[in-house]
Amino acid sequence: MPLRKHRCRFKSYEHCFTAAEAVDWLHELLRRSQNFGPEVTRKQTVQLLKKFLKNHVIEDIKGKWGQEDLEDNGRLYRFPPSSPLKPYPKKPTYQKDAIKFPEWNDPPPGTSQENIPVRPIVMNSEMWCKRHSIAIGEVPTCRLIRRRQLTEANVEEMWKSLTLSYLQKMLGLQSLEDVLDSQRIHSKFIIHNVYGVSKQGVVILDDKSKELPHWVLSAMKCLANWPNCSDWKQPMYSGFEKDVFKTIADYYGHLKEPLLTFHLFDAFVSVLGLLQKEKMAIEAFQICCLLLPPENRRKLQLLMRMMARICLNKEMPPLCDGFSTRTLLVQTFSRCILCSKDEVDLDELLAARLVTFLMDNYQDILKVPVALQTSIEERVAHLRRVQIKYPGADMDITLSAPSFCRQISPEEFEYQRAYGSQEPLAALLEEVITDAKLSTKEKKKKLKQFQKSYPEVYQQRFPTPESETLLFPEKNRPRPQLLVWAFKKPFQPFQRTRSFRM
Repeated sequence: MPLRKHRCRFKSYEHCFTAAEAVDWLHELLRRSQNFGPEVTRKQTVQLLKKFLKNHVIEDIKGKWGQEDLEDNGRLYRFPPSSPLKPYPKKPTYQKDAIKFPEWNDPPPGTSQENIPVRPIVMNSEMWCKRHSIAIGEVPTCRLIRRRQLTEANVEEMWKSLTLSYLQKMLGLQSLEDVLDSQRIHSKFIIHNVYGVSKQGVVILDDKSKELPHWVLSAMKCLANWPNCSDWKQPMYSGFEKDVFKTIADYYGHLKEPLLTFHLFDAFVSVLGLLQKEKMAIEAFQICCLLLPPENRRKLQLLMRMMARICLNKEMPPLCDGFSTRTLLVQTFSRCILCSKDEVDLDELLAARLVTFLMDNYQDILKVPVALQTSIEERVAHLRRVQIKYPGADMDITLSAPSFCRQISPEEFEYQRAYGSQEPLAALLEEVITDAKLSTKEKKKKLKQFQKSYPEVYQQRFPTPESETLLFPEKNRPRPQLLVWAFKKPFQPFQRTRSFRM
């Protein structure tokens, strides 16, 4: 910001600028910046300067700040003498005359630790492990296991196998052999249909020679975005929309293979059995459409979007006098979407049913299944992640087969409930009784605790008090002998004697 001398109210101020000068300079700077661009307005620049004034990046000539009262005028401003950043908190210094009480860690008077050489500590791995173990507890030694590097072929095979397994689960089949040939499924097609898409989810082709012809794409856009007659700026005539529609229908009608391919005909027909469960049918169609070649998926996406928009457009004139627009679309494009190699009479009915469902749910069906994509990406990331292996743990060991419970009779269940838990307790009681390391006092204390906690088990072991006394037999203690003089001299009461003091 260029600073110069300004005069205000018969007084001169050095190193300052007016608000208008700041707006001019900052506005030009923002317009040239690649982070903002030429769309920045002068009003937005004033708003930014107001934020600067509020946060003390700038201040007025009298040192006032904190308010957003900056306007695009000749008022003078300047940069503050100190940085607007908050300073780091500093420890308050002690006064020289303050009395400091000695601490326990203070060195004795007369000694100084400033000149004592200190040997630097070199932290090797063993010392670090010891300190770390003391801080958080004992940690077992471990080593890093780096998995083998996943190649592009490994990732492609993973996408293919998991996609087919999801489809098999959706259709409820034990095998997909009767529905499709897995050898003819290309994993690169699946990956391209997932990641090689635009923001609208439409597939972007790498080979531009497989794109729709420009005139077909223009005709499809014309019908998909059909406006009111008053808004139509291009020359048109009566029946213009019918000729455009016929152009699109002729192109799709002369395709060598239907968009859903002959190979996947049985797979799509199998999904038709799930139409009663709409959510499951949509998920199954999502996975089946991922198996298509990218050029077929792109043509299907553009065609279904055009058909759906034509049906919802109330301004569209009728494309045929004898049929409704929806019926005409289904009959015209059903054969180019789904058709078997060996034509059967029921093919037209199946195709019409499938095209109707696709047209009503095309936005959900032609999206990438999120659950499948997330599952595969997480698995790939897991296989690429470095793992920690502890001693005694084998990462490559296969999981053992799960064990199942054995059904028992009600009588056996009642017996286990009554006596199953008492047997270990009885064994514990015998262990306490036969423990020779315990003193008699400790043994009695433990038996008393056991009797209080498990009275039934204790009663079975000691049914009578006599059985308990046999465990601790009383020892015959010798009686103390009486003094002989106690029998010769009977007890005499205390008699006060004279004092020997004179």
